[in-house]
Amino acid sequence: MIEHLNPETLHRNMAFTQAVSVTGPVKMVYIGGQNAVDQQGNIVGKGDVRAQTQQVLENIEKVLTAAGARPEHIIKWTVLLVQGCPLQPGFEAFQRFWGNRPNPPIISMCYVAGLAHPDFLLEIDAVAAVPLLDESTK
Repeated sequence: MIEHLNPETLHRNMAFTQAVSVTGPVKMVYIGGQNAVDQQGNIVGKGDVRAQTQQVLENIEKVLTAAGARPEHIIKWTVLLVQGCPLQPGFEAFQRFWGNRPNPPIISMCYVAGLAHPDFLLEIDAVAAVPLLDESTK
């Protein structure tokens, strides 16, 4: 069972959940930090946070598919954004990706001095919990 927890004693935000509890038969999928790199290894969207966020989210979706999971199975994101880059364009790309799905994941976001390549503006890793009793995951 996956339970999204938003205690009434904490601030509520439609973009994220305060905590997620996972119990019972699930398959956990841990997605390593994804950067804005296409299938050929080319950096996408140099200098453009929105374009890089879109590519990162596409990469995450491809990993989820390979693992038999879907975006709504994501329970946690960690976003690393290079210091000085605006958060809003990336957040807008995330909102388009997430759409109207209920129960957004928990999110940690940090500004960092740099990433593995100087053209990378952000990196996102994720954790997904796929209920094993969910017929659509078989």
